[in-house]
Amino acid sequence: MSALIVRKPVIAGNWKMNMTCSQAQRYMSEFLPLISDVPHDRNIVLAPPFTALSTLSALIDNSSVQLSSQNVHWEDSGAFTAEISPMMLIEHKVQYAIVGHSEPRKYFSESDEQINLRAISAQSHGLIPIVCVGESFEQRERGEAERVIRRQVEQGLENTNLQKLIIAYEPIWAIGTGKTCEAKEANRICSLIRKWAGSNELIIQYGGSVKPANIDEIMSMSDIDGVLVGGASLEAEGFARIANYQIE
Repeated sequence: MSALIVRKPVIAGNWKMNMTCSQAQRYMSEFLPLISDVPHDRNIVLAPPFTALSTLSALIDNSSVQLSSQNVHWEDSGAFTAEISPMMLIEHKVQYAIVGHSEPRKYFSESDEQINLRAISAQSHGLIPIVCVGESFEQRERGEAERVIRRQVEQGLENTNLQKLIIAYEPIWAIGTGKTCEAKEANRICSLIRKWAGSNELIIQYGGSVKPANIDEIMSMSDIDGVLVGGASLEAEGFARIANYQIE
């Protein structure tokens, strides 16, 4: 008999360009008590702006919360204005790094090659990259979703260690729009991603208008191993409900 594969879900909140340090402190004072009884079968991760990493780093001791950055550069140092290196992140107890999010792809024209370099750099310093992939509404309408996502997976994961990496499937058309990819369809895409990556142990998140109202259904899917939450992670009580998801 083959061994049962258990993938530990990762519930991550991406604050994007929100939260000052003082706001982050108030958030955590409300959030931490609400997750004190979260089961140990999942990891809870917060990705604040770079300016708030130090603040959160000091607040997460003796808690179940882990830290992620919202990006990471492929060089350790140098003339890369507005970027951040793996070494700078590690100093603040950061354990994860989001790379390839749809917003940098869209607004700053990040390529699959650059995203791959960021993922490799993160891993080389002991960080776990959360590699984001996903299609636009137009690509889905033209029937190109699977081709686009497969290209992003194959190029984004090249020369990486799949045992120390997370993929987040985030259909661009469902991010911040209130539209949510139906759970069964999201699960189908996540299953394809697992097949294309060639790893049954790979953790695959879903991201796109995740809310307290739909988290239980999303997490009941066979190939969804967590969520990457945007707007709903900015409200402590709501994100605590997401972290406390329940599967019947």
